[in-house]
Amino acid sequence: MKLLQKVGTFLGIGGDRSAGAPQYVALADGLVITDSHAEAWFTLASSNTDLMSEGARDAELDAAGSALARTLAGFDCHLRVMWSPLHAEDYLAEAGHMFTHGDWHDWAELRVRRLEQIGLPSRHLLLGVRLTERKGAAQTAGKRGVQEGLGLTSTNISSRELSKLDAQMRRLGRRLEASPWKAQPATVEMIAWMISREQHRAAALPAATGGVIAGAKLATLTRGRILPHPDHLRVVDANGQVVAWTSVLSMTGFPEEMQSPGNGEWLRVLSEINYVPDVDEDELDPDIDPTALILPVSPEASVRFRVQPKRDALKLVDEARRLAKEQRRSAAKQSAEDPGRDIEETEHVMAGLTRDMRREDLTLVEDHPRLVVTSTISLADLRDRVDAVITHYGGIGIEVVVGEEEQRELFIETQPGDQLRVPDLGHVRDVTALAGSWWWGGAQVGDDVGPIVGYMTGSTPGVFRNDVTSGSDRGDATTTAYVGRSGRGKTVAMMLSMLDAAFRGAHEIALDFKGDLGGVVVAARRYGLNAHLVETGPKFAGSCDLFTLLAADGIDAARSEVPAQLSIAAPEHLRQRGAETPITHAVNSVVKAGEPATWKVIEYLRGMEDPLARETGEALHELAQTALGAPFMGRPTGDAPLITPGPGIWVVQMPGLSLPGVEASRHEWTPTQRLSVALMHSMLAYGITTAGRRDLRHLRKAVCVPEVHVLTATREGANFLQYIARVGRALGTSLLLDTQDPESLVELVGITEQLTTVAGFQLTTKGQQDGLAELLGLPKDEYSRALIRSVGLLPDGEIRHGHCIIRDRRFSCATVQWDVPSTELMQLLDTSPKAAPRPDDVALDMEKVTV
Repeated sequence: MKLLQKVGTFLGIGGDRSAGAPQYVALADGLVITDSHAEAWFTLASSNTDLMSEGARDAELDAAGSALARTLAGFDCHLRVMWSPLHAEDYLAEAGHMFTHGDWHDWAELRVRRLEQIGLPSRHLLLGVRLTERKGAAQTAGKRGVQEGLGLTSTNISSRELSKLDAQMRRLGRRLEASPWKAQPATVEMIAWMISREQHRAAALPAATGGVIAGAKLATLTRGRILPHPDHLRVVDANGQVVAWTSVLSMTGFPEEMQSPGNGEWLRVLSEINYVPDVDEDELDPDIDPTALILPVSPEASVRFRVQPKRDALKLVDEARRLAKEQRRSAAKQSAEDPGRDIEETEHVMAGLTRDMRREDLTLVEDHPRLVVTSTISLADLRDRVDAVITHYGGIGIEVVVGEEEQRELFIETQPGDQLRVPDLGHVRDVTALAGSWWWGGAQVGDDVGPIVGYMTGSTPGVFRNDVTSGSDRGDATTTAYVGRSGRGKTVAMMLSMLDAAFRGAHEIALDFKGDLGGVVVAARRYGLNAHLVETGPKFAGSCDLFTLLAADGIDAARSEVPAQLSIAAPEHLRQRGAETPITHAVNSVVKAGEPATWKVIEYLRGMEDPLARETGEALHELAQTALGAPFMGRPTGDAPLITPGPGIWVVQMPGLSLPGVEASRHEWTPTQRLSVALMHSMLAYGITTAGRRDLRHLRKAVCVPEVHVLTATREGANFLQYIARVGRALGTSLLLDTQDPESLVELVGITEQLTTVAGFQLTTKGQQDGLAELLGLPKDEYSRALIRSVGLLPDGEIRHGHCIIRDRRFSCATVQWDVPSTELMQLLDTSPKAAPRPDDVALDMEKVTV
């Protein structure tokens, strides 16, 4: 640096401070081009660090430090951490591409209103890297004033230069893509938003022409007025009204040592800073929840940094070490002969740093962190936010101050395409201190697109998306598990997933062993979906008849399944006497006669001359009058709906089911157990054949099983679930499982191997906690057990329904709140004993549902 620049910097009037604002020439994907230089801009991915194991955190931190030291050494870089409000109305446009059935527009509107109520911001991470100085930059800067005065300013850029810059940007991008940040070139729309957002104007962003924004379109991005004041700036709109107040803060002091996790994560904690706005008590609702008054500040970060090449960094460290050594020797020659602890410590630290830099991917970085705080309410509100930021960082030993009398310079410095203007407010430290800020850390879980079903509750706010039917589209597994204690929200979460799948046109069948899924039928019909409830009992006689269920697969499928089913239901003493033979004869005769039905087989048996056949027919006839026998072998009354494959939800309630355990032999089964197995035989046969039908491969399908331990306790049930899990991708069939017993689920390798999403709710016993930890991919240690024990609890120990740990298809874990978007829907999906009685399937119609 020249002597004049050094003097200017010392006096606070350096040339960097007085430089003109950046003059944009063109914007393109991944590129910001000014009249003096070009920058590459990348969007960075967030990493899920909230529940990451210590080993995984250390490995990712080392990878980030290596990327800084190897890939970005020698570059002038600009890191931006920004927030944008969630535009809930955008979800309506997404819904138009996702949903196809029912009153999906009303369903999407319901979610939009809830998102507006929650008001979650979205975090954006961008990294700018200066690529090259443009030719003739000095001449351009000298002529700028004359050209602008004459109206002759040129903002053209040749296609050749643009192509060259694009190639440079993409070469750098390929190297950064392999970093923990998974960098991708920022779209031209994202760059335009980043530049224009400071104006706080509602005008639409200009559309790119040939992938480039230039000329008059580019000029509109920065058209506006910002008035600097000693401690803030005021943004003025086209009508001369102040629409926002902004203050730029500098981070001037850091502790000598910082811990990660801890105060070393000084950029990740941006999302954790809250404040309580000054509100007139007379205007407050006396019934308001006090937590609703705590609002996020959402400060943004702008960090300009330059990583020193290792050779240059080693030279600086060695000079500091030699200087300290000379000071120590000089002090030893004086009469005091005491060099002082600081000098000795500096020499020791510099020697250790030199050794580490030679052995590892470690070098020095000069960074200049700034925080941008904005309020669109008032100046007083801005100052409340600034105080909250200063207090929060002061609590972790970091000094943050308002840039007094330098708001203009600091604000322009935060803009893309600008330069470092206030160099005396920076820090020189090793790259680990910058990487350890974890600007890309926080909470990130769920699908990138798809239905919004809740929101994340970790250190980074955001919506949680989950599409239980999308696995097959991606060529991925298709099984989702909801695991946890009773009453924590597992079943409601599954029902929300079922509704979203139904709006996507899925055919869903739910085997309801507990009898509390009736609400999903009511809710589905409330929003215009095809939904039916089938129960055990004479009223629903014949609704699960295999001749009907398997009709589309040809008569041969039913010809083999019906005899097996009736043999299961028949009393053991008749089966031992050879009842299977007359049953098979009766089935063949009924099939030959046409329009077969199971009740016709029973009547045929009753009319046969063979005494064993007549006795078997009479026994089956009596059993067909029971609640468990009627659905699969009773004579239809004409009132009950028949299960047919097609878009919609079918809930088959079997609360009286009593399936025998694996250890029980067939001759030990009770009559109730025989009927339960026979009824379940209908459901399993239907599920397998429907999933495998070629003519239904295009149809989204889902098998939903709450209280799945009822099925896994039997050999047939466990085999059925593992079959659906393993072939679900190929057959377009998703499997949704709800269980309180993760230990048993872990033993079913065919299921656990195919899990794409796990929702882990609270569990309290060590064995079950370890089982859930294995499903979530968390270590089986005391930390994970404490996490699983505490999830779903409020600070006062009360239940927080719907709060859980999600493990997504990328094996990321984060805490999530499943969100029911309205009180009405919550009442419809209520599974508690106090839930309102459900109308039966026949009487249910839209007029009977209270809106």
